[in-house]
Amino acid sequence: MNESELEYAGFWIRVLATIIDTLLILMITLPLLVSIYGWKYFSYEKVVAGPADFLVSWVLPAVAVILFWVKRQATPGKQVLSLRVLDAETGASLSGMQSLGRYLAYFVSLIPFGLGLLWIAFDNRHQGWHDKLANSVVVRAKNRGPKPVRFHQT
Repeated sequence: MNESELEYAGFWIRVLATIIDTLLILMITLPLLVSIYGWKYFSYEKVVAGPADFLVSWVLPAVAVILFWVKRQATPGKQVLSLRVLDAETGASLSGMQSLGRYLAYFVSLIPFGLGLLWIAFDNRHQGWHDKLANSVVVRAKNRGPKPVRFHQT
């Protein structure tokens, strides 16, 4: 697909993709954490309950997201919505280092008050700070719907 057939994905479609991804991650991580720590996991006051919590809650999702960006150009939530994460200059898949940088830059985008994520709504290329720092864009096909109806005049 060439660039004339693509458009930048906006804020709300990306929010929906994030919600889908979050639900999928929770469906995987919560059963694992409950099987390891039991239901008392939800009463821990620490940010990280232990080494297994760190691996399941932080490392596993990070590795999965980065691998999805590199191998599939999108996380499952973005795939469902036909979005792709690409290099902003070439339109190619992100490299491993670029993906790692983009993932870590999400934390920068959260400070202060999530402004770096809200930036997506106002930027002309719909790039958040994490996109700008990693030189990435999120795109989707133009005219995604069914073909328009055309009546022949008789």
